Amino acid sequence: MYFAALLARTEDGWEASDTELDDVETLSDLADLAREAATDGADDTVLVFIEQEDAWFGVVRVDGEEDPRVFVSNAAVAARSSYGAMLTDELLGHDQDDEEDELETLDLDGTEDGYEDGTAAAEDEPDVIDDPSDGIGSAPAGPLGESAILADLGVSERRLLALDGDALVTIADALGAAEVLEAVR
Repeated sequence: MYFAALLARTEDGWEASDTELDDVETLSDLADLAREAATDGADDTVLVFIEQEDAWFGVVRVDGEEDPRVFVSNAAVAARSSYGAMLTDELLGHDQDDEEDELETLDLDGTEDGYEDGTAAAEDEPDVIDDPSDGIGSAPAGPLGESAILADLGVSERRLLALDGDALVTIADALGAAEVLEAVR
């Protein structure tokens, strides 16, 4: 079960709204959703909080038209879920088109084009264990992204990295937005 909320900074403080992520397929879609939540102007800061049952949380920060900034508390766990995978894939630079192109370069016998057997191709590849059945891919265990994402708002990098459990409430409390977040929770 996911919890997702938008926190938009205004002149009067923070405004929170819960949000459905059904139509969000990319980080760009999520950034557009955040920009729509900006109330005072195009340069407002909007935070997107995503949490999955205390297993992982993510924070996406959108400042006006700048590129979104992302932090995920546990990339390996997040990569197992659809919204978490969207964030971790973006951070790791994964592209589904790249994966499809990679699959197309293999012959049916599992060797790369131009090689008689898999030995020459295997020597060129680094030793990376990547079991697609586990859903993790190459996402590292632990935090991923910009850990100083909230430092200028009162949540230090060290504090963000130490959070677990109900982290989003702790972050909202540090921002002075706990009440507005609880209202949509």
